[in-house]
Amino acid sequence: MPPIHYRPGAFPPQDCLDWAQLIPLIGPASASVARYDGLLAAFPDPDNLLTLLSLREAVISSRMDGGRATLGEVLEFEAGQKVDSPALRRDVEQTLNYHLALHRAEQMLAELPLCLGVIRAAHRTLLRGTQRTEPAPGELRRGPGRVGRPGTSAERDAYVPIDAFELPDGVARWERYIHQAVPDRLIQLAILHAEFEALHPFAEGNGRLGRMLVPLFLWHEGMIRRPVFYISAYLEERRDLYYDGLLAIFRDGDWTTWCRYFLEALRMQAEDNLAKAQEIFDLYDRTTRHFSVITRSPNTVDALTWLFGHPVVRSSDFTTAAGVPKRTAHRLLGTLMEEGILQEIRAANGRRPALLGFPGLLSLAEKDSDIRSLYDT
Repeated sequence: MPPIHYRPGAFPPQDCLDWAQLIPLIGPASASVARYDGLLAAFPDPDNLLTLLSLREAVISSRMDGGRATLGEVLEFEAGQKVDSPALRRDVEQTLNYHLALHRAEQMLAELPLCLGVIRAAHRTLLRGTQRTEPAPGELRRGPGRVGRPGTSAERDAYVPIDAFELPDGVARWERYIHQAVPDRLIQLAILHAEFEALHPFAEGNGRLGRMLVPLFLWHEGMIRRPVFYISAYLEERRDLYYDGLLAIFRDGDWTTWCRYFLEALRMQAEDNLAKAQEIFDLYDRTTRHFSVITRSPNTVDALTWLFGHPVVRSSDFTTAAGVPKRTAHRLLGTLMEEGILQEIRAANGRRPALLGFPGLLSLAEKDSDIRSLYDT
C-alpha cells in the first residue's frame, strides 16, 4: 500500500463536520469531564495524591511510543533503586521525563497562553538526557518524517507528514487555531490533537506530546482545575481504532469519524479517571482518619499525604523527607508497618535501607503484574 501524505489546505476543517453525529456525543463527554473535575475540587492536594495515576499515564504513553519500562520499575527507580541495564534505565528516565515535561508546561502556562513555545519547552524536557543532537530537543524537525503503524513494517499503513520546509507555516496555523473561536472546545481539542500528529513537528516524541496536549488544553480552557487528565489507557486499549481514525483524516479528510472516536475517548476516560480518583480519595480519607486516631499526632496527615505521592519508598527516605520531625517519622513508620499500610518489598541489607510499598494504593493504579511483581522479587 503506498504511503499516505499530508493533505495541504485540509486544516482547519471547513464545513466538513457532521454536527448531527457529534452533538449527541458532546454533552455526555462534557458532563463526564465536569464530574471528574468536581471530584478534583474535593482533593486537598491533587498533585500529590494523584502522583501514581500521573506516573501510570507516563508509563502507558511512553509504551505507545515503544517504551518498555513498567510502572513498578519507574517507582523503584524513583525510590533510589539502581537499574543495571542501560536500555532499561534509558526507558525509565524517558518515562519520568514525560511527567516532568507536563509539569514544565504547567509552570509556563501560569504566565503564557498555550502556544508552540510551551510545547517546545515540554519537548526539551521530554528528551532531556537523550543523545540526539540534530535537531536539538525543542527544535522542529529539519528533514522528512515517516510514520508507520506500531507493530507493523515501515511500509504498511505508513504516513508521510508535512514537508520540513512547510512545517513552520503548518505549526503556525495549528497555533492560531488554539485561540480561534469555535462552536465547541472538545471538538477543537480533537482537531488539535489530530493535526499535531499529522504535522509530526519533531523528530521524535510527537505521540507523547500529542497526548500531553489533552490535559494541558482542558486545563488551559478551564474545564479541569488541574492538568491531571489521563487519556492514554483508552487510546492504548483501542489502538487500532485510534490509528484508523487518524489515517481516515489523512487519507480521506474524514474528521467526523475521528471526532466521534475522540469524544468517546474523553467520556470513557473521564469516567475511568473519576472512578480511580474516587478510590484514591476514599483510601486517603480512611487512612488519615484511622491513623490520626491511632497516633494522635498533628503530623500524621502531612506524612500520609507525602506517602501517597511516594507509594514505593526507602525507609530512610520516609524518616528524612516526609516533612515531619524525625522521631515522629520513625514512630509513624513502625505503626504503618504494623498496620499493614506499608509492606516490605526488599529487606534492608547492610547499609542499604529497606524498600517499602503501599499496596493498598498501588493496587488502585495498576491491577496487573507491573505492580504485583514488586512483591514477588
